[in-house]
Amino acid sequence: MRSSIQVEFFNSQNEKLHGQLDFPIGHKPDSFALFAHCFTCGKNLLSSKTVARALNAQNIAVLRFDFTGLGKSEGDFADTGFSSNIEDLIAAANFLQKEYEAPSLLIGHSLGGAAVLYAGKAITSVKAIATIGAPSDPVHVTHLLGSESETLLEKGEATVNIGGRPFKMKKSFLDDIKRYDLPTYLKELKKPLLILHSPQDTIVNISNAAELYSNAFHPKSFISLDGADHLLSSRPDAEYAGSTIAAWAKRYLPEVALTEELSTELQAAARIGNEEGFLTELKAGNHALIADEPASVGGSDFGPSPYEFLSASLAACTAMTMKMYANRKKWPLDNVEMHVAHDRKHHEDSVSGEEKRIDVFTKSIQIEGDLTEEQVKRLQHIAGRCPVHLTLLNTIEIESTYS
Repeated sequence: MRSSIQVEFFNSQNEKLHGQLDFPIGHKPDSFALFAHCFTCGKNLLSSKTVARALNAQNIAVLRFDFTGLGKSEGDFADTGFSSNIEDLIAAANFLQKEYEAPSLLIGHSLGGAAVLYAGKAITSVKAIATIGAPSDPVHVTHLLGSESETLLEKGEATVNIGGRPFKMKKSFLDDIKRYDLPTYLKELKKPLLILHSPQDTIVNISNAAELYSNAFHPKSFISLDGADHLLSSRPDAEYAGSTIAAWAKRYLPEVALTEELSTELQAAARIGNEEGFLTELKAGNHALIADEPASVGGSDFGPSPYEFLSASLAACTAMTMKMYANRKKWPLDNVEMHVAHDRKHHEDSVSGEEKRIDVFTKSIQIEGDLTEEQVKRLQHIAGRCPVHLTLLNTIEIESTYS
């Protein structure tokens, strides 16, 4: 299964909507989620992609798409409104149900958060809903229009500037959004709700989160995105939001039995994009990890480097092998602490007399327990017999296939 694919589906007006469907790497997804972007934004906003990646790490596939008239989706933005956003979400859910699996999680950012709340009742497969920086009343978005809202009311249409971009809007947008009473509606939703909001949000004040929380029924939760801006333009903030949503949602999504999607020959998978330096998503068995490079070589140091993972593998394997041996012998081994360092050193080739560089892994091992001197010596010997240690000493062949 490809890790990310572009998809197209039709809205209620038979206009083609464009989306990106992000899959977990190496595993079949346990469930599917729908992500609704903020007002006039799009599916490729950094926060959208980062939240999707965090959900992928928990085996949740994510469909993020452009609402009608935005991004690559067809239609005229001027003819859209809050109602069309809700209809687009329902169309996206129908697409997932037909082609893959009905979504069980909805996530909405800003006005998209208000939209997923309304769509959540219509999409019966939804088990949980999360909002990020969402208004407590859709009418709140009109303050972004500034003085142009008066022009809309007087002339019926106007070109407004939002986020530095011009958008043509019609009075019908204002008329449509005033039809919705979110506080009253929330009392009827009765689905698990997670509200994420920043106290420093200057676009949608934190008081909106308090109102949403007050009007919603339990189970409901609130997470403060302290220090974040409204768009989650800082990647660490977006990653925090995404990982929090993923951890929270797992409690409500359908339980799926663990499957061995990866064969024994394919125990790990990696995925790297072209927009975030060297940050790489990893899947090792059923476990999600990230790798990166230090800042000194152009990375962001958000995760261990490949050689740090290799050193960690040697450390873990050595400690586990010693523990397994002690358990089998019923020896009182209380603790093993491992430190592994990797370096490349000059080494004189005894055959050619030429100098070459070789990889050197230095293991520092601390053994604790009421052990005899003979037992300690035996464990020290066993430390050099762990499978990873022996693999690194063996002649290694690497075979590659490409698709």
